[in-house]
Amino acid sequence: MRLVSMFAALAGCAGQAVEEPEPRIVCVEVPVAVPYRTKGIAVPPWAAAGLKKTDSLEVKARALLAERRQRIGYERELQQANEACH
Repeated sequence: MRLVSMFAALAGCAGQAVEEPEPRIVCVEVPVAVPYRTKGIAVPPWAAAGLKKTDSLEVKARALLAERRQRIGYERELQQANEACH
């Protein structure tokens, strides 16, 4: 009798269906790198590029000072373009 009741209990456990979890939709936000395009920044014609060895010291100094100002402006344009991407 015990053996029959034990088989009946086991048969009852085996007959129960295991419930599968319901499928659900989950949104996952992932950052995606997007290339940022800016207009091209033209390299200016540098003031000291046309200097000659025979130019006077004053002409060379003025050209180098002008080129320094050009480079500062050019670097600012590059920095602004870089910051626009962030």
